Amino acid sequence: MGTVFKKRSFRTLPASAEIISKGGRRLARWAAKGKAKSAPVVITANGAERIVTESRTYFAKYRDGGGKVRLVATGCRDERAARMRLSELERTAERVRIGVATAAESSAGDCRRDPFAEHLDAYLTHLELDGACKEHRSTRKRQLNRLAAACGWRTLGDLDAGPLADWLICQVRDKMGARTRNTYLSAALAFANWAVEHDRLTVNPFARVPKADESADVRRQRRALTEPELQRLLTAASRRPLDAARTVPTTGKRRARKDNADLQPETVERLTLIGRERALIYKTLVLTGLRRGELASLTIGQLSLDADPAYVELAAADSKNRERATLPLRADLAADLRSWLSQRLTLARDEACNAGRPTPLRLDASARLFDVPAKLCKILARDLEAADIAKRDDRGRVVDVHALRQSFGTLLSKGGVSPRTAQAAMRHSKIDLTMNVYTDPRLLDVGAALDTLPALPLPAPGAEPHAARATGTDGRTVAPTVAPTVAPTRHKSVLNETSEGNSADPAQLIKLFQQFNATSCQDTTKKPLTIAVSGSMGLGVTGLEPVTPSLSS
Repeated sequence: MGTVFKKRSFRTLPASAEIISKGGRRLARWAAKGKAKSAPVVITANGAERIVTESRTYFAKYRDGGGKVRLVATGCRDERAARMRLSELERTAERVRIGVATAAESSAGDCRRDPFAEHLDAYLTHLELDGACKEHRSTRKRQLNRLAAACGWRTLGDLDAGPLADWLICQVRDKMGARTRNTYLSAALAFANWAVEHDRLTVNPFARVPKADESADVRRQRRALTEPELQRLLTAASRRPLDAARTVPTTGKRRARKDNADLQPETVERLTLIGRERALIYKTLVLTGLRRGELASLTIGQLSLDADPAYVELAAADSKNRERATLPLRADLAADLRSWLSQRLTLARDEACNAGRPTPLRLDASARLFDVPAKLCKILARDLEAADIAKRDDRGRVVDVHALRQSFGTLLSKGGVSPRTAQAAMRHSKIDLTMNVYTDPRLLDVGAALDTLPALPLPAPGAEPHAARATGTDGRTVAPTVAPTVAPTRHKSVLNETSEGNSADPAQLIKLFQQFNATSCQDTTKKPLTIAVSGSMGLGVTGLEPVTPSLSS
């Protein structure tokens, strides 16, 4: 038989508490947030005074279907309601004991009344143990909390597909993109799947909620940069920090320039280093296809610049597909990275010398390769303006940080790289993504591709068509004048005798055929397959073909 009770806990005596005696009991009385509170005072085994507090709701203690003692929060402040909840738990345990229900169904039933926040905390802990990054966990927490507030998910039993579908429809009216809506749906699906796997739910309530069609609702289409545009961007990015420091505000909207002499040498060196790092960030993104987050995660120890060819190791935890990748580096990019690291080492040695610290022999392998700004997209927009590159073209396609990865894929296709190789370089799971999404068709040289087609010259005006001799092998009829001289028939010698040069008079040929047919009709004896005929007409061997019935009759 189970019991219901309120949990008791021992807390430290508040500093402002006053101890009084009431009914032979010692009570502590104090004020908290403008309200008067009191609690019994007890002395623990070590002689310290503690106040005893009780939980606001009742807990139920019972034995489940497997014989294990369980303690479950009923969530009820009324004792009668708590006992009703205990009766439900005991009935479920009895169903499991006799085999009517499973232990998983019993566990799911127990969890349905637990607060949603408790399950969410357990889910985030599971993601952390599973190796999910902090950014991913933070995004999932934000999305699920927003869905819980909008759909009224106070307990796990409140999860229902209807409110979620209604919320997604409302977001369509509020101009939320299809891809963003799908991320919220994916968060709900992943949470419900985790609850099912851990026997907190029996089925996923969101399994049949359809996803939005992202192809029909593309909010942002990116374009690739051409080679001249990339060169102008790298130049502008390297010069803009120093150029911005040389300008001072004037009375007008524009700013006046200052001379280099107005800046301290240390300032010039620092701003030049910032511009070089920024240009090298853009170049690395374009020549490797790395994403911004992947580039920001790279450390110096992940580079192998002395190998042939040089390469960089991308950790599985930092990759989008959670797979370790080895990315080869172009020779010029590897040389730029060597120069960049050498310059950083020189600066580190100078700083150590000025601060009186030991001079480092090499850079720390765990140090970040680049200090990628969090607002790199806004910095890129200013660099594009300085390079006189339109952020949005006539097709409505824009240039952002991720467009540098699209430039990488487009330049691979433009350079004649096979689609399968380009897919491997971009680390895509589907080749359709490489060819259709990350390849800008405007940059492809279609005109040069047409030059590979064969030349098809037209005949000169008035030229006679060339008459090819018919051989009979292509289905065409052979000229009639050839057959009498080649085919082995009974009429061959007659035709040879009467036709000179394969050009006989048609009337004479008809007359000869009539005479021969008349002779054949008078001879009704059987002839062998090969017949030797002699006479004034000079007939020769007829060949292997037997005489047809029409001729023998």
